[in-house]
Amino acid sequence: MYSEHSPHSHAFLGAAHDENARRTLWVVALTFAMMVVEIAAGYVTGSMALLADGFHMATHAGALGIAAGAYAFARRNVNNQHFSFGTGKVGDLAGFASALILALVALGIAVESVARLLNPTSVAFGEAAIVATVGLLVNIVSALMLSGGHHHGHDHHSPHHHGHAAEHDHAHEHAPGGDNNMRAAYIHVLADALTSVLAIVALLAGRYFGWVWLDPVMGVVGSLVIGRWAYSLMKASAAVLLDVTDEHVAAEIREILAPVPDMRITDLHVWQVGPQARAAIVSVAGSGLTARQIREQLQPVHEISHLTIECQAAPALASGPSTLAMTART
Repeated sequence: MYSEHSPHSHAFLGAAHDENARRTLWVVALTFAMMVVEIAAGYVTGSMALLADGFHMATHAGALGIAAGAYAFARRNVNNQHFSFGTGKVGDLAGFASALILALVALGIAVESVARLLNPTSVAFGEAAIVATVGLLVNIVSALMLSGGHHHGHDHHSPHHHGHAAEHDHAHEHAPGGDNNMRAAYIHVLADALTSVLAIVALLAGRYFGWVWLDPVMGVVGSLVIGRWAYSLMKASAAVLLDVTDEHVAAEIREILAPVPDMRITDLHVWQVGPQARAAIVSVAGSGLTARQIREQLQPVHEISHLTIECQAAPALASGPSTLAMTART
């Protein structure tokens, strides 16, 4: 019986994790500052437009705060053994929460817009346009700050072996993937920018053409677009949280192993464990196979960050097959 152990890390954070965290913190600070100024100015001037936009900004500041908190939690617990596959999916949990907040914001805008469409109220077009313009400028700056976080990085290769009546080899490489936490922060900023643009168009039309009805109509349009973004983000983050199979990587594994003679795949699981990391469990049956041979065959699948291979001798399932398992992590 052979056993060799070597400790390894399950750090599956995105390559740009720390940079994204810093960018998000700056945007949180900027959004919070703008929120305080608008609410304070609203109380001083008695402007409902300023107060409304200030409290609207507060919801986005809260959502962005969730994103920043998720980055901090994931980094602080990156080597916490309590998390079996690390904290690479914390950002997806935060992204899902942000999507829910975004959906509620969209619903609130839609309800308020329909109410104003049915019961028009007077609008201070000039004052509101100034507020919307300032908000748009803040969101443009925030979007530029966040957009620098969309890139891929590289991890280092450090194989090791361990096993008990089995052989294990871990390999971990970087793979392209999406950071749903950063995506959530970005969508919140874009949503706020969209509402500002639509508001400016509607307010100018109301002031110069008397189209008072356009303001609530633009609100409905904005709520539909934001709702669509929220649904898309919710769907993407939920897929990661529920360990939905990465069909692209699974198909690539099947394609590579299909030509191997006297071997068949008996079980295959591929799922995301971080923004740029996939885990895979590959069970094969065949004669004369070793886990190391299968691992070498799968080297081209660079998306895999944590690989577990189980080899079973084909003939005798009834008598208890000999099993050779290997996990690979770089």
